[in-house]
Amino acid sequence: MSNIGSLLLQGIGTFIGFALLALVIVWFVQDVTQKKHTILRNFPVVGRLRYLFERQGEYFRQYFFANDREEMPFNRSVRGWIYRLAKDEGGTIGFGSTNNLSEPGNILFVNAPFPTLEVEQTPTPACIIGADYCREPFEAKSIVNISGMSFGAISAPAVRALARGARESGCWMGTGEGGLSPYHEEAGCDLVMQIGTAKYGVRDRSGALSNERLRELAPRVRAFEIKLSQGAKPGKGGVLPAAKVSEEIAAIRGIAPHVDSISPNRHHDIANADQLLDMIGRVRDITGRPVGVKTAIGGWDFMHQLCEAILRRGPEWAPDFLVIDGGEGGTGAAPQALMDHMALPITEALPRVVDALVEAGLRERVRVVASGKLVTSAKATWALCAGADFVNTARGYMFALGCIQALRCHANTCPTGITTHNRRLQRGLVVEEKYLRVANFTRNMNREIDMIAHACGLRHAREFRREHVRIVRGAYESVALSTLFPDCSPRMRGTG
Repeated sequence: MSNIGSLLLQGIGTFIGFALLALVIVWFVQDVTQKKHTILRNFPVVGRLRYLFERQGEYFRQYFFANDREEMPFNRSVRGWIYRLAKDEGGTIGFGSTNNLSEPGNILFVNAPFPTLEVEQTPTPACIIGADYCREPFEAKSIVNISGMSFGAISAPAVRALARGARESGCWMGTGEGGLSPYHEEAGCDLVMQIGTAKYGVRDRSGALSNERLRELAPRVRAFEIKLSQGAKPGKGGVLPAAKVSEEIAAIRGIAPHVDSISPNRHHDIANADQLLDMIGRVRDITGRPVGVKTAIGGWDFMHQLCEAILRRGPEWAPDFLVIDGGEGGTGAAPQALMDHMALPITEALPRVVDALVEAGLRERVRVVASGKLVTSAKATWALCAGADFVNTARGYMFALGCIQALRCHANTCPTGITTHNRRLQRGLVVEEKYLRVANFTRNMNREIDMIAHACGLRHAREFRREHVRIVRGAYESVALSTLFPDCSPRMRGTG
């Protein structure tokens, strides 16, 4: 029997050897005859290693070669910070910071010599969105909220976990431009319905905005958000590859299944500030809900034109909130030319937008939401200092769900089940576990923002002003944000 077994193993080994040899021969012939790749034509078979290492290089660098502060778009230190908050393990570290305090652009908060005692601290008040200007204003309690991520761009388990976590922690959740899905609604959280350029979920058969759909959706959401553009791809509509457009997703969006879902690069019925205000008024009149605008900022003409149009018509025409997305914002899929080089970063866009509202006397009328890589409590606090009332983040919550920054969001192969519709990969995302991490992330972000406020001598986080943060210019030098962008006037805070 042992001889038979030995012969069998030898036979199997011989077969595998011949199979590998045949495969190498096939590769050799393919490589020397193809005309597309010079390396393969000149170095058949061996040249394939170059393309293998090129594809896998980003993953090897992530774990073996880059230090904790080097990676982009989010380094390992930031991801670890978010993972700890989501797991409720606290944000405590030991020995010393690895953050280079002399790096230009770094933010440093101005600590008070006599911090606020616990007995002096007060809860951070909620903000009412749309007060006095719509039938159903929205009282928003959490500073940190879930930015719009469409069902389709992310999976059903991811949407369900985010929605349950939002309900548990009291933050709102944006639907993204892909429409309102049953998975958004099943938890009963506060939802902000986004109206994208394709009007997914609120369109009629011709693709135009449907008043009937708006009336139907109004009782199910807390606010509507008209999306002009996003930071990752201004001037380019949303892109959902055909592989992700299932029958279910197509039905929710009101489009054909199994074909690329590509939104127009702008609303066909909004070509100037006055038409934007017309749309805001139409949606608010029909739904009774607050209506805001999401946009990236490339210069100052838009805000000046918008404020001038509002002042001509009256404050009742103003958007109830503005979501300002920085050029560093993320997305599931976008052309690299736009993602790398289009729109101002949030660090410049946000203060300028706030200043434009102040100068027009509209700051107390319009709530401001900041978005764009604001995934840590320090970055969120900077946004409050700069003038924001709220902070939206998508990728922060993706990390809370377990995202490992595989950079495969557009390929339907996400290994963590967040941005894929592959059921086998989705199986790893256990909603009953992950929604708790979403809730923890919200609570701990808000808690750390309050902690920074108390260290600055404030009672709560809505007392932040620009003088409370400094921006590093280089070694031995930093400058107050209030010097870079003088604070024009006090802002409306709390329920007021």
